[in-house]
Formats: sequence, structure tokens, C-alpha cells
Amino acid sequence: MTDAATPIKPSFKRVLGLFDITLFTVCAILVVDTLAASAAIGPSSLTWWLITLVLFFIPYGLITAELGAAYPGEGGIQNWIRRAYGDRWAARSTWYYWVNVALWMPSGFILMAGMAAQLFAPEMPLWTKIAIAIATTWLTVLIGVTSLSAAKWIPNLGAFIKVAIMLLIGFAGTYAWIQHGPANPLTLQSLTPHWGASLAFLPVIVYNFMGFELMSGAGDEIKDPAHDIPMAVIVAGLLISVFYIFATFGILVALPVSDIGLIEGLIDTIRSLLQGVPGAEIITIAVGVGAIFSIIANLVTWSMGANRSALAAAVDGELPKVFAILRPSNQTPIGAYVLTGLVSTAVILAYGLIAGSAEDLFWSLFAFSSIVFLLPYLVLFPAFVHLRNIDPLTPRPYRVPFGKIGAFGFATICTLFILQAIVFFVWVPGEPVDWSKTGPILIGVLVTLVLGELVIRTALKPPIPFNHES
Repeated sequence: MTDAATPIKPSFKRVLGLFDITLFTVCAILVVDTLAASAAIGPSSLTWWLITLVLFFIPYGLITAELGAAYPGEGGIQNWIRRAYGDRWAARSTWYYWVNVALWMPSGFILMAGMAAQLFAPEMPLWTKIAIAIATTWLTVLIGVTSLSAAKWIPNLGAFIKVAIMLLIGFAGTYAWIQHGPANPLTLQSLTPHWGASLAFLPVIVYNFMGFELMSGAGDEIKDPAHDIPMAVIVAGLLISVFYIFATFGILVALPVSDIGLIEGLIDTIRSLLQGVPGAEIITIAVGVGAIFSIIANLVTWSMGANRSALAAAVDGELPKVFAILRPSNQTPIGAYVLTGLVSTAVILAYGLIAGSAEDLFWSLFAFSSIVFLLPYLVLFPAFVHLRNIDPLTPRPYRVPFGKIGAFGFATICTLFILQAIVFFVWVPGEPVDWSKTGPILIGVLVTLVLGELVIRTALKPPIPFNHES
């Protein structure tokens, strides 16, 4: 490829400070919409949160802190994998990373529509929820193509709202426990992890901890990445851990596990906690509206990072040139955003034809998109170790502790956690495979992989001259 034939690398303004990227990370990782799914494991979910925190979340955070500080360019995960394994693996990983957001939007916005129906229109038909999900998809695209200095306030506000909701659940659950005792027994036996059907939701805990690398997707827009990225990882990681465990505890002491629904769980929890409190219904509606906004903020946040990674990949010739089309006025990746909206809309419509209910639709889309989402991490953690070996001279303002042994050990443990999450998304431990649910999920993943290879093969051919502002 010649320079003339390659999309021009855009020049960005550095508008994100430590405060911004800390809130950005909190908003990306702290998700209200899947909290009920993780609590559905039962009281042992509290133990699983702690195990996953120590063995996965902390090592994962340390790895991304080193990578983000050492290689702070635009693209984040795409930039790191490209340096380690070259264009083709960077292209694959970026494709999975980007398309996941387009596939995740449907499940997130179907969940959001279900919450809205529970609050305001309980008899809302499925196709009305689908229409709301499509409309919100394009609202997210519209927000994404505005300037980052303006759009960043959506994840900033979303982080505060998520924290407020989780604190409310946690404190109200504690009060309910004191007043009435827990809805589920919190004994040594119930808290002990065990092998069984409840582990179907264990991947959700791993999934809920993902996103440390997302802020590095806008690495060229961070004021001081070498200092701010490790600090943001530490501060955000501590906050996220506390809020997740505290809110899960609140749900478990408020609702019996059998009553926790994937979509209705949050609203039912709030109503249960506030029984007898003056103005309980108004508070419940306010929390529900906040939860709806938090889902929008979450998708806005992830689309910011994923679309910038896709832009970087297109600039490097790894994805088609359409991903590198920029909005001239503010250098936002309008091409990647429009494609996100189109894919999301198509998936919402396709899955709407086969789903029996909003909850079935939510879980099918969530499991499908989550498997695709986790695939890049199977490359990321080995890439971290490989970069340590092949590029020892690059300054690393922050380093994972314990030298090569620590780097290899942390990367290995993180990779094993990702593998178990992928397996448990399609197989319930202790039960035979339900092909009526697993089949469509695996077919969707396979189609996504094949389509990605076709897209990458096209992109890695010598491109024709391209104007990045066309």
C-alpha cells in the first residue's frame, strides 16, 4: 500500500483528563442491565464476585494499565495486537470488538424497552419494544458523531447515575435485611460455589468486569495517557468492585432467587425494597428512568471506544475504508457509527422474528454478542506477554509486578477465565446442551466469524485512493 492510497491519519484534540477517563471506565464497566442476571446465580454469586475480582479483574486491570501507558496511541486494543501479531490478527480482533457493539446494542436496547414497558405500559407488545430499540440505536449513533468534548458528558453522567442506583439497592437491601431478614439464606453452605445450572449466569460476572482497555481506544484524545490510564484503572477498578458486590447483595436480600427476572429484576427489586415507604412508586419510576438512561450511556460509551478502534484499523488498512470516513467538522468516525446502526437494526429485526418474548430475545442476543465480544481477549492477553518479550526497550511508565513470571501468570489466568465464560454461555453445567437455544447462538457466532474473514480479506488488498472526508 502506498501512502497516497491509505486513509490519512486524523489529528485529534486531547480533551479527556483523568476525571473523564475514570468516569468513562466506570460507565463502561459498571452495568446495571445485567446485574439481575449475575444475582440469579444465588447467594454464591457474592463469592463468585470475589473470586473473579481477585483472579481476573485485578490482573486484567494491571495488564491493560501497562499496555495503555506504554502504547497510548489511538485504537487501544487494535494498536496493541497489531504491534504484537501484525495486521491480520489486529484486523480480526478489531472486527470482533467492533461488531460486538453492533450486536450488543439490540440486547441492551430490548432490555431498556422492557424496563420502559414495565414502568409505563405493561401490555406493550414485542414489536413496539423492537421499534423503541431501533430508535434508540440511531439516537446512540447521533450522539456518537458529535464532538467527543460534548459527547463525553453522556458517560460521565451515566457513571454517576449507575453509582446512585447501585448504592440505593445496596443500602435499601441492608435495611430490608435488618428489618425482615434476607430473602435468600446467607449461610456458609449457600455462599459456597457449587457446580450446577446456576453457573449458566457465571459468564455474566466475567462480562460485567470487562472494559478497562476501552478508554485507550481514544488514546490520542487523552491529555496524559502515560499517567492517567494507570490511575484511572486503579480508581475505577476499586469503585466498580465495591458497587457491584454491594448491589448484588442488595438484590439477594430483597428477592428470592426464583423471582429474579433478567429484565424485570431491577424494577422488582426497587419495588420490593421500598414497600411501605412514602412515595415509593415515584422513587421506583425515577430509578427506572435512571436505569434506562444508564443503558443508553453504556452503549454510547462502548460505541465511542469500539468505533475509534475500527477507525484506527481502517487507517492502518486492516478494515475497509468505510470505517475511516470522518465527519469533517469534529473528526468523529461517522462511517463506523452508521455501520453500527445498520447492523444493530438488522439484528434486532432478525431476532425479533424468532423470539417468543422480550426476555428470550434479550438472553439470545446477549449470549451471542458476548461470545463475539470475548474473542479479542483470547488474543489480547498473549499479545501482552509477546510485547514484553519482543519490545523490552519501550518505556513502560507502569509495569505489571513480579516480572516475566507475573506477566505470564496473570495473562494465563485471564485467558482461562475468558475461555470458561465462552463455554458457559452455550452450555449449562450439569445439563445437556439445549440446541434450540444454543444452535442459533452458535450459528450467529459462526456467521460473524466468516463475514469478518471476508471483510478482512477485502480490506487487506491494496486499496484504491481514498479521501477520508468523503
